Amino acid sequence: MSTSSLLRLEHVQKNYGKTEALSGVNLDIQPGRIVGLLGPNGSGKTTIIKLINGLLQPTSGQVLINGEKPSPKTKKVVSYLPDTTYLGDNMKIKEVFAMFKDFYSDFDEEKANHLLEDLNLDEKSRLKNLSKGNKEKVQLILVMSRKADLYVLDEPIGGVDPAARDYILRTIIQNRRPNSSVLISTHLIADVEQVLDEALFINQGRILLHENTTVLRNQYGKSIDEIFREQFRMY
Repeated sequence: MSTSSLLRLEHVQKNYGKTEALSGVNLDIQPGRIVGLLGPNGSGKTTIIKLINGLLQPTSGQVLINGEKPSPKTKKVVSYLPDTTYLGDNMKIKEVFAMFKDFYSDFDEEKANHLLEDLNLDEKSRLKNLSKGNKEKVQLILVMSRKADLYVLDEPIGGVDPAARDYILRTIIQNRRPNSSVLISTHLIADVEQVLDEALFINQGRILLHENTTVLRNQYGKSIDEIFREQFRMY
């Protein structure tokens, strides 16, 4: 594998007791790529994401970010959007921004405020008074306003309406740093495939396929969503 990898997983195994969540996972993501981690619910996507963020430890194998195991140092270059909210409902948007500025030295408050203005949201609004879609957008603004090398987004478009999905995908594309990579975990393939450089299919804890999306479309003569449905019909 290339030494310039931004993210590498080498022979990663993760067990929960006797249950095998990941088996022999190898993964190599280079800088400057948007990669879809695509699989049905329960396929191992969130386990991979938690390993990248150091929230879980592999049973065996290793996870490397810029050649280093997950640690406080790697957290400085990884910006993470979990699949559930972790912000207090009573917090005002401006308080959330202040918290992120305290936590992360690379948080660009000016960019965050600019993105907030684009949504016509008041920084004095409390999160509990926002719609589900706008809460998701505020969380995304937090993540994409960091000057990270790797943005890791767990189901960023789940449970929101199509207009919110379009906004979320547009914000990801327009606000990532040059040469940064984005890992998007989702089961909503048709909605994200137009922004992906690479597709990574996972099922039952195993990587089935990892390829450039243009190569896949040319090879199969089909959309990524159609290829995905065909691949998963076999299981």
